[in-house]
Amino acid sequence: MLYIAYAVLWLLRFALGACVFSFLGVVVWRLPRRESVVKGRSHCPVCGRTLSAAELLPCLSFLLQGGKCRGCGAKIPARDFWIEVLGGLCSCACAYAFGGETAQAALAFAVLGILTVVALMDMDTLEIYDRFPVLLFVCGIAAHILIPSLGIKSRLIGCVIVSVPMLLLALIVPGGFGGGDIKLMFGAGFFLGAKLTVVAAFIGILLGGGFGALLLAQKKANRKSQFAFGPFLCIGIAIAMFFGETIADWYMGLL
Repeated sequence: MLYIAYAVLWLLRFALGACVFSFLGVVVWRLPRRESVVKGRSHCPVCGRTLSAAELLPCLSFLLQGGKCRGCGAKIPARDFWIEVLGGLCSCACAYAFGGETAQAALAFAVLGILTVVALMDMDTLEIYDRFPVLLFVCGIAAHILIPSLGIKSRLIGCVIVSVPMLLLALIVPGGFGGGDIKLMFGAGFFLGAKLTVVAAFIGILLGGGFGALLLAQKKANRKSQFAFGPFLCIGIAIAMFFGETIADWYMGLL
């Protein structure tokens, strides 16, 4: 019975995360189109038909409907399904890493949700809305109040230790970094603190640089081409949040 109870608990955690990220998928779709994210029921973007409750079950509806709209038969983007799966996995990961339904787990999940929206919208529009770095900063304030083990000095240094060098580089090399990327690292820096912000930036730049090099090698881009760098920074921030201390300690051990 105990194993069944644990299985149900993790299933509920997954379902909650999938529900939240299902809504975030709506945010990613509507914000660039200047649609309200709180008003208006969900509808098929092709035929405009209002979706029923049975069509809004995270993950399940996509599978049961074969990835198609029940009304017009238009394909539902597979990304919508994977966003919901990602939400479930993020919820479970936060609960596992931060001790269940704790304040730290809730904040971590909120940050992962913000990062997901930032990454997907940057991929779609090459733009990071100012409100999202602000939300990360607010999460940092909440973390400082609820989990004060990381001092305010480290958080303030975290705001500038990466964002200021990025700003200077952007001024010296036009197009080096976008303003949204700089603001993202500023907001994330207050949440992560100095050490983890450096880890996040290192991972993000490494991944983004590798992706850019791959595009150049495949001749899918040239040196003047632009691509969304925010998703790589978001991945770096997420990894640093879970494994940053371990990575930093491992690196220092090599010196």
